[in-house]
This record gives sequence, structure tokens and C-alpha cells, in this order.
Amino acid sequence: MEGIEHRTVEVNGIKMHIAEKGNKQAPVVLFLHGFPELWYSWRHQIAALSSLGYRAVAPDLRGYGDTDAPASVSSYTIFHLVGDVVALIDSLGVDQVFLVAHDWGAIIGWYVCLFRPERIKAYVCLSVPFLPRNPKVKPVDGMRALFGDDYYICRFQEPGKTEAEFAKGSPELVIKRMLTSRSPKPPILPKEGLLSHPNVSSTKALPSWLSQEDITYYASKFEKSGFTGGLNYYRNLNLNWELTAAWTGAKIKVPVKYIIGDLDMVYTTFGTKQYIESGGFKKDVPNLEEVVIQEGVAHFNNQEAAEEISNHIYDFIKKF
Repeated sequence: MEGIEHRTVEVNGIKMHIAEKGNKQAPVVLFLHGFPELWYSWRHQIAALSSLGYRAVAPDLRGYGDTDAPASVSSYTIFHLVGDVVALIDSLGVDQVFLVAHDWGAIIGWYVCLFRPERIKAYVCLSVPFLPRNPKVKPVDGMRALFGDDYYICRFQEPGKTEAEFAKGSPELVIKRMLTSRSPKPPILPKEGLLSHPNVSSTKALPSWLSQEDITYYASKFEKSGFTGGLNYYRNLNLNWELTAAWTGAKIKVPVKYIIGDLDMVYTTFGTKQYIESGGFKKDVPNLEEVVIQEGVAHFNNQEAAEEISNHIYDFIKKF
């Protein structure tokens, strides 16, 4: 973590915490994290890319860590989230950045590329592919029809409910349970709550890529902020669908490299494999230059296969 600088910037009406490392004059690589994560998810890539001559910047997104968390659910629409990122790019004093994003960060990344493609030189996307808007079905309704009411995104919808379930355990237990999950099945939450799952144990050994120090850092931040900010992203999925009607059928025009683990439930349950293999992904993202499927790697590939991910990022962005 040596040499990483931390500061707060004003963006889009909120105060945002960012971590950065590298020459201030160097090309910027901007990293966007997912749920339930922080800038810290990119610790390995920040070190690697800054040592290769880039300025690595990773914010805590709206609602997370040391960044402001507005109270109302409706302050977390895709327009707010993309607005934060564009304002952050402005605050860095550059016209364009290389974008690298994972999970919810990846969803925001696709919309940044859709709404403001001129700000992105190239995009390295981890885990979540572009999800073209289906004009006939709202996303949460579609998930409910496919996976039932106990599918995690459906369960996350009601404000306060998941927070109360999480509160039955410690933030440390919640983080540990999520980061170490390797089930390729759709995440169905037990009726008794997430933490009643037999795999949830405070004594279970951590994988080699995740230390107790890492878990403690995440937990210390969620202890303060709670999980509501991150959960509010999910609570806007149907509203985002309504707000983005004008972009139905729009293509992503920036150059893209996409990387996913073959044990990632996004790959195994979301129709992603079929979407890639059928050519649908390439049709929606015409400048999709490369798809990498990592064998034996699960959802949090930026942490589990950190060095490999850093190399993939560098191999792609150095061409531009």
C-alpha cells in the first residue's frame, strides 16, 4: 500500500474519497469497484499500473467507504453514478481516461461508455458484460420470473430489510461470506437470512488471495457506513430501466477487453456464456477486441487473480 495518496474531491454535489498513485502527468487509469467493495479492491492493480508509468486512481463510489452516502434511494440512479465518474475525470484535469471496472463498477462503466464515449480511451471490463436494455421487461421483474423472490437482487429491493439481516452478524462476516463465495449457482438467499447459510463461519480459513488484514479493512469501513449505499444501486435497477429508454438498441463504441472467471456466477447463471458465444456481445459492442475466460477463477477476479488481471489491463491499454 506504499505510496498511495488519499484525498477527497467534490464531484456532482458529493464529497468523494479517492486513492491514487503514479506520476500526475501520466495517462490516467480509473478503477471502479463493485459490491460490497471499496477502492481497496484495486490495491494490487494500483501498485502494478503505477509502476508501469500510469496514474492509477480508484474512488470509493457514492455510498461507500469514505465517500458521501446521500440518504434517499433515488440519489443512486445510473445518472447520478455516471455523473460522479464524469465529474471525477474533470477533477483530475484530463479529457480522457482508461477505464477498468468490476461488478457494479462495470455496469457504471458501460453507461459511461454509452453516455460519454469521448471521455474513455479504452475500457477493460471485469465480470459484468454489457446488458442491453430489453424494452419489454423491467430487470428486477425479469430476475424474479427467472430465479424467484429469494434471488439476492429481488431480496435487496425492500429498503431496510437486507440491512436488518446483515446486522444479525458483523460486517466482517458479511464481507467474508461474499468475497469467498465460489458457488456458480444463482445466489438464492436462505429464508432465514444470508448469515444463516452453513458456509458462513467466522473460523473458516481464508483463501490465499485474501488476508485477515484485507477483511478487517473492508469491515472497518462498512462498520461506519453500513451497506445501504451499495444496496441502493440495486434498488434503482427498474428506475434505471425507465430512465434509459432513449438508449434502447444503442451500441457501445469504445474499444473493450472483457475478462471473467469461469466460476463467476455472472458467467454461469446470467446467460453470459451464451451471450458471448452467440455473437450477441460483439454485436452490441462492435469494438470488443478481446474476451478472456479465466479458468478456475470466481467473481472477484481482480483480487483472486490479481497479477494476471494487472497484466491483461496493461497488455490492452498500452496499445492506445
